[in-house]
Amino acid sequence: MKKAYFITGTDTGVGKTLVACALLQAFIKQGKKAVGMKPVVAGSMETPAGLCYEDVENLLAAGNVAAPRELINPYALTLSIAPHIASAQMGVDIRLEKIEQSCLKLREMAEVVVVEGVGGFMVPLNDREDTADMAQLLGLPVIMVVGLRLGCLNHALLSAQEIRRRGLTLAGWVANKIDPDMLFAQDNIVALEQRLKAPLIGTVPYGKGLSAEEVARLLRTDF
Repeated sequence: MKKAYFITGTDTGVGKTLVACALLQAFIKQGKKAVGMKPVVAGSMETPAGLCYEDVENLLAAGNVAAPRELINPYALTLSIAPHIASAQMGVDIRLEKIEQSCLKLREMAEVVVVEGVGGFMVPLNDREDTADMAQLLGLPVIMVVGLRLGCLNHALLSAQEIRRRGLTLAGWVANKIDPDMLFAQDNIVALEQRLKAPLIGTVPYGKGLSAEEVARLLRTDF
């Protein structure tokens, strides 16, 4: 049975790419053909080989399906700013229909597709639409990465509320300990378990050197 998921986060920099790559690795270990998708990426690095989009490269490395880059990443924006601003600066019109068609083609090629959003759940993509509109159009079950730091309870609960308001399923959530100094992190996890009404599929410890393979062993895939 083919599956696909949309990965969102409570904010930018909370570990969406790491979790997306870890899920790909977990499904591959189950013998699945899995591919990641980053519909919109904002921010590139200069390398001797040219511009590098780190999130896209990580997703390409984590999957095991040889899919065209233009399907995996339809929109690559060089500026590391909000996508609607970056696209306006570059003269790029982000079209959700193109993203939807790319996702459908990837779903034909793989047994599992993991689609990673950009920023939080409602980051604007253009003058008309945001990432929530993109998720709604794709219609995939959502996995939310909660960056454990002060303020995460409000961010997580509001994000979950909007996910459900859009008619989407919150299939599960991941607690990512991004702040090593956060007080009572476990108490925050318990509070979210009581309120999110979705399964906690894994807790990621703090660690800048954690690999997708290591995190894969911490995640459930029975959701």
